[in-house]
Amino acid sequence: MRVETQVTSVSWIPSEAVTGMMKTGFEVGLGHYDEPPPDILTDVEGMRVGGKFRFANQMRAWAEFDESGKVVSHGVDGGCLMGISKVHVGPFGATFTNVKLPEIRADRELGDGWIRLTQTAGGRTSVPLPRKINRAPFVRLQSPLVWTTLSITLYADGLAEGKLVGASPFPRHWVYDADGTLDSKAGTTDFATWMSQDMDTPWGASDSPVIVTAAETALERELSSKIMRGGRKPRIRRLEAGEVLILQGEPDDRLFLLLDGVVAIDVDGKAITELGPGAVIGERAVLEGGRRTSTVTAVTPIRVAEADAASIDRLALEDLATGHRSESVQ
Repeated sequence: MRVETQVTSVSWIPSEAVTGMMKTGFEVGLGHYDEPPPDILTDVEGMRVGGKFRFANQMRAWAEFDESGKVVSHGVDGGCLMGISKVHVGPFGATFTNVKLPEIRADRELGDGWIRLTQTAGGRTSVPLPRKINRAPFVRLQSPLVWTTLSITLYADGLAEGKLVGASPFPRHWVYDADGTLDSKAGTTDFATWMSQDMDTPWGASDSPVIVTAAETALERELSSKIMRGGRKPRIRRLEAGEVLILQGEPDDRLFLLLDGVVAIDVDGKAITELGPGAVIGERAVLEGGRRTSTVTAVTPIRVAEADAASIDRLALEDLATGHRSESVQ
C-alpha cells in the first residue's frame, strides 16, 4: 500500500512584530512587513515571486507498506522557496533575492506500522543587517538564519500527518495541510532572540523548539483585520508569562486580538483550552451582561491589540461566541 501526503510552512513578518531600533528601520523603508497569507494556498510560487512571504518549506513524502505493515520503500522531495527582500528609501527602491541553505533531512524513524520523515529548510536575507553577537568580534553584518523543520508521519493504515516540529524564533510561521488549508501556527515570535542568533541553528549546533497552536477560525481572521485596520488604531499591550489578561467575574467590555504568544483559558479554576495568535478574546462579556466568564492568563509573553467592542458588528460577535461556547471561553 502506498501512502503519501504533503505539508507546507509559510513564514512572514506581521505588523508590530519587529521591536527596538529595527522598528524604526521598517518604518522608514529599510524593511517591510507582510500581509497575512491566505487561508488556502493555491499558488505558492506566485506568492514567492510577488514577495508575499519570506520563505516557504514544502515537504512531500511517500512510503510503500507491505501486507504486514513493514516499510519497503519511501521518499521525500520538496524544499525551500526563498522570497525576496524590498528596501525603499525616499523615491528609491531595490529588491534583493534571498539566500537559500541546503535542506537537511534527518534519518528516518521507524515504528510498528509507521515511518516518520523530517525536513529542515531555510536561509537568510541577502541584505546586510548589523547586529550584536555573543563572541568576538561581537558585531555581525549578516542577517540571522530563518528556518522551519517539518515532519511527516505515514501509517500503514493509510493515515498521514504533517507537523511543525522546530523553527527559528522569527518570523511568523504558518502551516498548511495536504489540501493547502491553514492548519496550525507557531505560537510565538521573538525578534530580540532571533537578532542575537549566533550558531544555534540546524546548520550549526541544534534546532530550536517551537510552540504550535491550532489555527483560528475564518471569522476570527476577518475580525482581526477589522480590529487592526477598520478604524481607530487599537492599543497594543504586552504581558509577561503568568500575567492575567482577563479575570473571571470582573466587569469589562473590551475585545482583545492575540497578536503573538499563547494564553490559557480557565473557568472556575478548571483549565479549558489554550489559544494562539489570531484568536479574538472577550466577546462573551460584551454579549452577556458585561462580566467576564473566564480567566485568561499568558502562558508565554504575549502581545494583544485592545479594541472597542462597539466597532465590531454584534452579529459577528454572536457568531464568534457560538463557536467559542463549546470551550466556555470568556
